[in-house]
Amino acid sequence: MGRGVHPDVIAVAHPVGVREAERQYAGLVTRTLAFAIDIAIIDAAALVTGGIVALGLSALKLPDEVKTVLAAVGAALALVWGIGYFAWFWSAAGQTPGDRVLGLQVLRADTGRPIHMGRAIARVGALVLSAIPFCAGFVMILFDDRRRALHDRLVGTVVVYRTEPAAGVSPRSDEVALRLGP
Repeated sequence: MGRGVHPDVIAVAHPVGVREAERQYAGLVTRTLAFAIDIAIIDAAALVTGGIVALGLSALKLPDEVKTVLAAVGAALALVWGIGYFAWFWSAAGQTPGDRVLGLQVLRADTGRPIHMGRAIARVGALVLSAIPFCAGFVMILFDDRRRALHDRLVGTVVVYRTEPAAGVSPRSDEVALRLGP
């Protein structure tokens, strides 16, 4: 006998969209992989920019004190670039490029809506706290029912798997998608 739908199974209508109970929270491994992709992008951009600036400055005879100041300015700009990268993507789309690749989205824990720039900047700052000491703040993901790390708890965010309506299905609330019951 082939695998098929039992005749007693009926189609049950479910609204399109994600209810709180159906939301799937992203785990430690997926979030770490997304973060690694983002760090690779941030580092690559910083290295290319630094290389171009260093190449341009190598043509000039600069005193050592000026080189030291330029290195400090470059380090500060790299830090601002990293903070800005995460804050801008989280506030603009709710997901960084790494999050997008793995289908993740950062949302407010209380409303399920995307976060604004202020909360995104606070989340970057709190992310540093999750890494101290020995990434202990990230271990909370393993034990929290919504898989929140320390920084998620501090700023009121959750990381979920982004769900899109099926192809050809409109996300309007008055339409339904049919799924087969158990």
